[in-house]
Amino acid sequence: MLSDSINCNHTDPEFHPEFQYHLYAATFILIFIPGLLANSAALWVLRSFISKKNKAIIFMINLSVADLAHVLSLPLRIYYYINRQWPFGKLLCLLCFYLKYLNMYASICFLTCISLQRCFFLLKPFKARSWKRRYDVTISAGIWVFMGTACLLFPILRNKVTDNESCFADLGYQKINSTITVGALITVAELTGFVAPVIIIAWCTWKTTIFLRQPTMAFQGMSENQKAQRMVFMCAAVFFICFTPYHINFVFYTLVKEGIIDSCPVVRSTLYFHPFSLCLASICCLLDPIIYYFMASEFRDQLSRHGSSVIRSRLMSRESGSSMIS
Repeated sequence: MLSDSINCNHTDPEFHPEFQYHLYAATFILIFIPGLLANSAALWVLRSFISKKNKAIIFMINLSVADLAHVLSLPLRIYYYINRQWPFGKLLCLLCFYLKYLNMYASICFLTCISLQRCFFLLKPFKARSWKRRYDVTISAGIWVFMGTACLLFPILRNKVTDNESCFADLGYQKINSTITVGALITVAELTGFVAPVIIIAWCTWKTTIFLRQPTMAFQGMSENQKAQRMVFMCAAVFFICFTPYHINFVFYTLVKEGIIDSCPVVRSTLYFHPFSLCLASICCLLDPIIYYFMASEFRDQLSRHGSSVIRSRLMSRESGSSMIS
């Protein structure tokens, strides 16, 4: 075992496999254009519903802002993983690195809030009428402040000086060198960023399902209640697809980087799986807009009206232009 740990040094080039550059570049290229268009359109349409108190609109807008911030940093990530060099300075590198984790944990919080609010309003419809929009605004501001501060730890730990042309996956790792501190950080990060949201979203999904199985709800067709159920289910699906693999691997990844785990098979499998888990987390930028589009009929109607008006205006401008020429 000792010889395995000596030969299995994760700082060796062997543990930065070539495939991760191709994987990151391909994933971000596929995400960028659809993610930019989908989240820009979502912000454009969601602003029309900002006055609705019982639709989780404020949380959806904040979720879309978080996704859009990450999407806008993808061209720089694509450039780096294709060219293998970073000419834009260390500060911008750390900012883009920071936005990735801010997007992930802000998305987790807002997905949790959407699920919880829709479930609560489904179970307590009379209390939904007295809910104030400023409550959602206050909660959203608190999430940004808390997660914005907490996520600073990621660029701090990856701020170790290597060379001026390295960024993202090639950033150095600053060891904490304290098993107790590492354990405390992992525990807090997993409990607040994964375990608590998993419990809340699972509870919302279960309560929503139980509620809609009641005999009084059986003949309501595609009612507002069933739309709420679909939204809660979609939030759960996005959460488990995008964020569960990363947080399962996160514990092992941190322990490997700190040198606490030195078993070669565990080290190797953890570091190889890490790029895949990060790519899955980035896919939330594509899946989140599905929540807005497929879960809210008003969103679809508004998007259709905006699209039709844009098409009509373009046709009218073309007709007027052609008539002037003729």
